[in-house]
Amino acid sequence: MDDLVALCKRRGFIFQSNEIYGGFQGLYDYGPLGVELKNNLKHAWWSSMVYDRDDIEGLDASILTHPDVLKHSGHENTFTDPMVDCKACKSRWKADTIENNKCPGCGSSDLTEPRPFNLMFKTNVGPIEDGSNFAYLRPETAQQIFTNFKNVLDSTARSLPFGIAQIGKAFRNEITPRNFIFRVREFEQMELEYFVKPGSDDKWHKEWVDNRIIWWTEQGIPREKLEILNVPDDDLAHYSKATVDLMYQFPHGLEELEGIANRTDFDLGSHSKNQNDLNLSSQTELNNASNSKLAVQDIETNKFIVPYVIEPSAGVDRGVLAILNEAYHVEKLEGGKERIVLSFASHLAPIKVAVIPLKKNNKELVDTAFKLKNTLQSLRLGRVVVENTGNIGKNYRKHDEIGTPLCITVDFDTLEKGTVTIRNRDTMLQEQIPLDNVSSYFKDFFLT
Repeated sequence: MDDLVALCKRRGFIFQSNEIYGGFQGLYDYGPLGVELKNNLKHAWWSSMVYDRDDIEGLDASILTHPDVLKHSGHENTFTDPMVDCKACKSRWKADTIENNKCPGCGSSDLTEPRPFNLMFKTNVGPIEDGSNFAYLRPETAQQIFTNFKNVLDSTARSLPFGIAQIGKAFRNEITPRNFIFRVREFEQMELEYFVKPGSDDKWHKEWVDNRIIWWTEQGIPREKLEILNVPDDDLAHYSKATVDLMYQFPHGLEELEGIANRTDFDLGSHSKNQNDLNLSSQTELNNASNSKLAVQDIETNKFIVPYVIEPSAGVDRGVLAILNEAYHVEKLEGGKERIVLSFASHLAPIKVAVIPLKKNNKELVDTAFKLKNTLQSLRLGRVVVENTGNIGKNYRKHDEIGTPLCITVDFDTLEKGTVTIRNRDTMLQEQIPLDNVSSYFKDFFLT
């Protein structure tokens, strides 16, 4: 983990937020390369969910959330952790981390009784702070999908099964943020709510588990590095009938990378009116606070049913950490030297190609490099840069370390013979090709 954190800061992937003021625990900022990696991961998820399928629509809902939404979803009652304070060292701990009634920090037994701690952030709404006008920063992106269920259904005329996908920020007031970007207070989620007929939910749950495993392997996570955990009944979330966690060996240990939950009809039922008229599961709390009936008419029976929901939910930040960890390699070279390589899958690489003029002060070489860069950039396959420092060896090492798949050197053969030299990050092999063929080579490399 220390090596990754150092690399991320040195090369502009991830910075501690508010660092010039001492930093803000549990908050991180994505730098020039980090934001590219993060956006590429989100684009890969969105493409696989929305573009590559014909049964999923997208959504981008608000972060501020009406308190009634999180009241009826169960979050106000369940999004709490019992906390214990140590009177000796003034530290605070989750009650389930206390063993033998001793503080994990200093060993003192002078502890307070456990007290509930709400994990949701509140913010005032309107000009007067009187405690009655407030909203929550959403603790998950899912609830706004459920409250928009009828809007999406009415505007798209979808029928079961179908899904609604969303990528967005979520906020949890973590007591002990830790392990770099793995557990933080502000994070992004990639969530799908996939609505199915009751009775078909077990089949769809298994199908989505298999689907998500395949997707992660396409992002560069080997199948053997993923473990399947069937979450025990006593550890299930309040809305879940069954949850499968995809576990990955992060630098700090085996932890959840993505969860795939069968949420039954809990959420749509909890946000529906006149629930006594609907066929709801027994775990759904009845209420009449909403003015909508979040149900679908069954074509076969003409009766309204509340769909069950399968939810694959992945943290973007955890995904970035897993991909960085998996891509990071230190290779031994001849002469006892080493090179650090981030072997990203090509579609995730922050920079796709570095164009390197052999001499930085040669106007003809530099102009040719920028012309080639602009040509490749116009193909819209990712970021292309010109590395105009004049040191080919250092440029190769730099772009190995930040995961650039290809480097293209513009040299005097380019001016005399119309060729360039392309170097592959992973094999370090170099080949000369005609300058006119570079665009085709580029497209073939990144699209096949």
